[in-house]
Amino acid sequence: MNTSSPHEVTQLLLAWNNGDQDALAKLAPLVETELRRLAKIYLAHERPGHTLQPTALVNEAFIKLIDASAVEWKNRAHFFGITAQLMRHILVDHARRRQALKHGGEALRVSLIEAENVAPNRQACIIELDEALSALSRIDPRKSRIVELKFFGGLSEEEIAKLLDTSLRTVQRDWNLARAWLFRQLNKDQHHDS
Repeated sequence: MNTSSPHEVTQLLLAWNNGDQDALAKLAPLVETELRRLAKIYLAHERPGHTLQPTALVNEAFIKLIDASAVEWKNRAHFFGITAQLMRHILVDHARRRQALKHGGEALRVSLIEAENVAPNRQACIIELDEALSALSRIDPRKSRIVELKFFGGLSEEEIAKLLDTSLRTVQRDWNLARAWLFRQLNKDQHHDS
């Protein structure tokens, strides 16, 4: 297992920004373990027999990261924040393709309770979660970003505060408010189906 300091990852990201392609080759093995861990967490909440495997999710995200050459990397937390967005979009796109193939077939499942005890005994479809996060983003982009960074990016509240250049207390408050809002939003959708 590769262990690296946040400083080492940040230095490699900055070197990559400056056109050092060797930095990318050195960066990949340093972040692969963490990306694979995050992918396993996301996919553990999915239905059994899910066709997207952790390695494929990591590979797709990394390919998209390489194509994102215009990104000005700031640090390790910024890298994992962008990766969180990419993984979210990959999972949502995969779910939408699967639904389109089955004309309303079974959607990918993500358990919010397992992620952060957001909603007891409730499975939320990743597409519904994505739509709820998009709605939250229109109301309060920072709260939506905090959920994305924590849920999909696996970042700590301290890392999120640093990345967003805000206080830890603000992140904690926004996280609690966002969880409550998402809980209501996802439950509202479930009650309309009843």
